This record gives sequence, structure tokens and C-alpha cells, in this order.
Amino acid sequence: MSNVSPSGPPMAASPLTRAVLEIDEYASGLGWDRPARLFALVDTAKLRRQEPKLAAQLGAGGADTTTYTPIEQEELPAGKPLDEFLGTIAWPDAVAGCALTVERLMLPPSAEAAVPKGLNEAGLAKWVASHPDRQEVRMTVAVLRDGAREAAIRLREKDTPTEVLTGPDLVPGLADALAATFAS
Repeated sequence: MSNVSPSGPPMAASPLTRAVLEIDEYASGLGWDRPARLFALVDTAKLRRQEPKLAAQLGAGGADTTTYTPIEQEELPAGKPLDEFLGTIAWPDAVAGCALTVERLMLPPSAEAAVPKGLNEAGLAKWVASHPDRQEVRMTVAVLRDGAREAAIRLREKDTPTEVLTGPDLVPGLADALAATFAS
């Protein structure tokens, strides 16, 4: 059985995976070289009951929607480090989870041994950007209040819905940072 729906994106068993893939597909439609985007994840059934007009506006009115409806938040502040910004977030009780899309350069594990010693953050970023094996990726990471996690990674060179890698442990540091936004 194919893991591709008739419209293109991969099908997923988990509601959280479906939400992550929905956000990944949305980000893909916007193109590359975009700033990070933050999303609140709300329970779709509750949204339809409590805010039917908003649910319809967000396309969450039908019975075939995912369990979590992503709601894009305001643009992240320019120039503020992502970890500092995430440390300022507190979600209301109605938010079941959150997700973030961010583009980064990645190197294969084999490049780790070649990283020059003593580089500061800017120097490391410059070194990675000039490395011949670098890959541009878009990561979409989501967490729920209950601790569930999911991530999707899309390589720029393989920018198709059928080439998206998913899994709960792909970007653990970012998932930890997002989970911390729910800490009391």
C-alpha cells in the first residue's frame, strides 16, 4: 500500500504526525528562504464546538480534518535568538501543543570529526555554510502538552511531499525547547 494520498502528501497514522505534515506542506507552498514560523496546535473537535466560525475559516469544519488544527502565530521577532524567544512563550490552556518550522544547514555525521576546534557560534555557522557536504533542510517540529513529539525534515534538494522524513526523535533539542514552553 502506498504511503501517498491521492493529493500528494504522505498519509500518517498519528494525528500529531498529520499536523506536522500539514504544516510542512504549508511551509513548502511558501517556498524556501523563509523565517521560522510558530504554530499553536488546538484540538479540532473542541475548536469546532467552541468556535465554529473560526474553525470554518481555518478549514477545520469537516469531519475529515486532523485531530489538531495548526494556527499560525505572529511573526517571530527578527534578530532575537530562537532559544531566547521560545523562553518567553506561555500558552493558554486551550492550546494542546505547538509546532515550529525552521530552515537550517545540516552536515552528515561524517563531517563531525572535521569541525575545527575553538570556533564560536558565528565561526561555526560560516564553516558549515562553506562545507561541500552541507544540506539545506526545513525542519517542522511539534510537541503536545502530554509530551508527545513529532518532526518532519525536508531536504531542499529533494523538495517533494514523498521525500519528507518523519519521526519523534529527529530534532530532540528543538523538541525540548518547544516542550519547555508548556512548563509551569
